[in-house]
Amino acid sequence: MNLLDIQKRKVDLPSNTDNQRVSSFPEAGYPRPQLQRSHWLNLNGEWKFAFDDEGRCVQPGDIQGWTHYIQVPFAPESTKSGIGDTGFHPNCWYEREFETPEGDGRLLLHFGAVDYRARVWVNDQYMIEHEGGHTPFTLDITTVLNDTGITKVTVWAQDDPGDLAKPRGKQDWQLEPHSIWYPRTSGIWQTVWIERVGRTYIDSIRWSPDFERWEVGCYAAIAGDAPAGIQIKVKLSIGNTVLANDTYEVFNGEIGRRISLSDPGIDDYRNELLWSPEKPTLMDAHVELWHNNELLDEAKSYTAMRTVGIQRDRFMLNGRPYYLRLVLDQGYWPDSLMTAPDDGALRRDVELAKAMGFNGVRKHQKIEDPRFLYWADKLGLLVWEEMPSAYRFTPKAVERTTREWAEVIRRDISHPCIVAWVTFNESWGVPNLVETAAHRNYVLAMFHLTKTLDPGRPVVANDGWESTDTDILAIHDYDTHPQRLGHRYGPEVKLTDLFDRKRPGGRILTLDNFPHQGQPVMLTEFGGIAYAPVDTPDADKVWGYERCSNISELEIKYATLLETINDIELFSGFCYTQFTDTFQEANGLLYADRTPKFPIEAIRAATLSGQGLCTPTSC
Repeated sequence: MNLLDIQKRKVDLPSNTDNQRVSSFPEAGYPRPQLQRSHWLNLNGEWKFAFDDEGRCVQPGDIQGWTHYIQVPFAPESTKSGIGDTGFHPNCWYEREFETPEGDGRLLLHFGAVDYRARVWVNDQYMIEHEGGHTPFTLDITTVLNDTGITKVTVWAQDDPGDLAKPRGKQDWQLEPHSIWYPRTSGIWQTVWIERVGRTYIDSIRWSPDFERWEVGCYAAIAGDAPAGIQIKVKLSIGNTVLANDTYEVFNGEIGRRISLSDPGIDDYRNELLWSPEKPTLMDAHVELWHNNELLDEAKSYTAMRTVGIQRDRFMLNGRPYYLRLVLDQGYWPDSLMTAPDDGALRRDVELAKAMGFNGVRKHQKIEDPRFLYWADKLGLLVWEEMPSAYRFTPKAVERTTREWAEVIRRDISHPCIVAWVTFNESWGVPNLVETAAHRNYVLAMFHLTKTLDPGRPVVANDGWESTDTDILAIHDYDTHPQRLGHRYGPEVKLTDLFDRKRPGGRILTLDNFPHQGQPVMLTEFGGIAYAPVDTPDADKVWGYERCSNISELEIKYATLLETINDIELFSGFCYTQFTDTFQEANGLLYADRTPKFPIEAIRAATLSGQGLCTPTSC
């Protein structure tokens, strides 16, 4: 029975609910794009909900009454959730009933992300605790299903609003958002869903293309019962062309193989198979699990043939220098906060970034929904993925951040759009990086851990300044005068002077004993030009590094600044601040609703102005 055909059961709430019921929930594609099955059910929509500010409830039976409806996956702080309460609420509870899907095998319950700590009960049976507000978790609920045909899921989400020792990114710890921080996101904020699988099934799959050897690495982990003689079949194709169709024996619940493709040799033919922003060619993957001629499981996935790396002072894509034009993307929406209003909104953000002339985004202080990465893969947009910061240096903060970062890499390592990992931003969470060895060791440990978990991508250890070991030396410089920027980084500057003496933001660019060793230099935050007319309400609260009072002035300043940056030969890429207005930050090229502030054609022309116009085959 296809779970998509199952109708969701209506759950009535007590009559004392104090908020208006909302009937719609967002359109969503398959929540885990790189391991898709046909039998699944989206559990987004209406759930029962209650705050527990005093923390009196520790199990479902303690709840005295459900006071709200909430629209999952929107956080209760968002208006789109139907609640819109931005106060301090460290504990909240959810509950939802659904018709148990028919069928044999196992039933898996998935949570895309719950901020920050979640405990889950199914039919009042305690199942799991997960800590980490940006990463998914799954539980097998088969053993706790009952004979009623109805399954009940209860979730307790804990999110201390003042805890600075947890990875929280741009979520403010003050009651009202201030400076560059935004409203909090508590509880469920990504899709909840179930799927029916067999007794033995594919638990995870990882792809690692090797451009130089013209191979695709495939690693798959098998879960559930594990009889001897299980085989996995992998078919790779582009359109109607089959590239590989191989079968492998499973040993100890896993396989790891290099799939050799027929190398077309000549660049013109090779380029037809390569993934890039200009031509995002994806390989479809069909994966089957067999045992004695019985099909145990099958799933769809995808990968791409592309490689990224560093060669001397240049970023490399598919073996050629490639100039990065990134835009800083916070990933917030006014009515739904960190959760996109729907899947179309994620696709539209990718399309808008490309339309404005950018070939990538730096996802800032947020681990984005996998559906965004899917659209970036499919439409061709490079992504720098950045770990949300904790703001205190404590053993607990180190443990939490390290564990969650490993989960992030495991979730997203197969996406071809991701071309760099960023472990720290502007020394957030390591405020004494210059003076304290423990802070430096932490940054170095995260850098080398990332290189260990994924040797195939560059890693930026500390984006902005105070660099230790790093693959890219990333500089933040919000000087409002383009001429000064051109002089500071122009051809007449000596690199020793730049790294020893220049201090954008009052910070040294490289720490002692970690000199610049020829890595690519990129200006990864600059601009921040806010549009704030004098009659703007609360104009004194509008944030920006520079202000313009009319649109014509903004257009001229952006064009002048980008022409200067594009003309600086030292840089092998840049990241402009920022994509959209985000709450009190009015320095976006787009308004918060994604409307361009001036014609998108003019934005594109300015973004692509000047020198450094690299293509996938030249620079």
